[in-house]
Amino acid sequence: MSVPLWAWLVLTAAIAVMLAVDLFLHRDNHVIGFREAAVWSAVWIAAGLAFGAVLWLWQGQEVAGAYYAGYLIEKALSVDNVFVFALIFTYFAVPPAFQHKVLFWGVIGALLFRLAFIFVGAELLETFFWTAYVFGLFLVWTGWKMAFRHDDEMHPERNLVVRLVRRVVPTDPRYHGDRFFARVDGRRVATLLFVVLVAVEATDLIFAIDSVAAILAITTSTFVVWTANAFAVLGLRSLYFCLAGLLRRFVHLHYGLAFLLAFAGVKLILSETPIGKLPIPLTLGVIVATLAVSIGWSLVTTRGGTASAPARSDGSR
Repeated sequence: MSVPLWAWLVLTAAIAVMLAVDLFLHRDNHVIGFREAAVWSAVWIAAGLAFGAVLWLWQGQEVAGAYYAGYLIEKALSVDNVFVFALIFTYFAVPPAFQHKVLFWGVIGALLFRLAFIFVGAELLETFFWTAYVFGLFLVWTGWKMAFRHDDEMHPERNLVVRLVRRVVPTDPRYHGDRFFARVDGRRVATLLFVVLVAVEATDLIFAIDSVAAILAITTSTFVVWTANAFAVLGLRSLYFCLAGLLRRFVHLHYGLAFLLAFAGVKLILSETPIGKLPIPLTLGVIVATLAVSIGWSLVTTRGGTASAPARSDGSR
């Protein structure tokens, strides 16, 4: 799929405008309620679905189908991001009014991480056929890890990047409003909110690897992979505020996400065998069916509030 430069520029400008509008509307650091988060989630989902329709009219059904498959799997994996973000905010006791600011800048970092991984990953897959086996096995291993190691206790302060920042950058272990840096005793120091941001960015760096690899199993078109990631990640903040209080209901969702990662890995490996790439409609069907079963299973199991959510991870999926 050949995409002209103007399409990249228009998309970049649209993303920048959406981020600017979001930042402007939340400049007062108010606590985001469920209703506001639900409205914004609907807006971001509508934007993502509408862009798929544009692709359908512009590039055809196959390209749009690949986009929707990538968007759906990235949106599903975002739920696992929400689990970890909730644990980080709880661990560091982040005031609710400041959580949106951390997630806003976290999303910008996530977009940059994914953009870099997309171009590197796509180039490797196009240049060296054997990287499909490497990425495929990595996804299968990640799926296995998610399915059977989901109850590991999380220790944000042990994160290598967080420890490095605390060692290199003078840090005050307190919040100073919504500021990432403050002046204490005459010197400029990083606040605890900055440490939280580093923890979020460090975990999302790991999230980005398997997310991008999973979509590259569907298509190697950098434009499709990037747009699917971008529109899914743009709604991550709203998704967090929608689901943070409901996560205890999704007790079996990690099994579905693990299966999807393993499926993407197998699909990527098969693409370099005589079997070839699996059809996009089949991929979409597997994604939708897996999410429906795992979510339905979770809701039935937790009906009446008898089940509790599993403790989540070590910063990896």
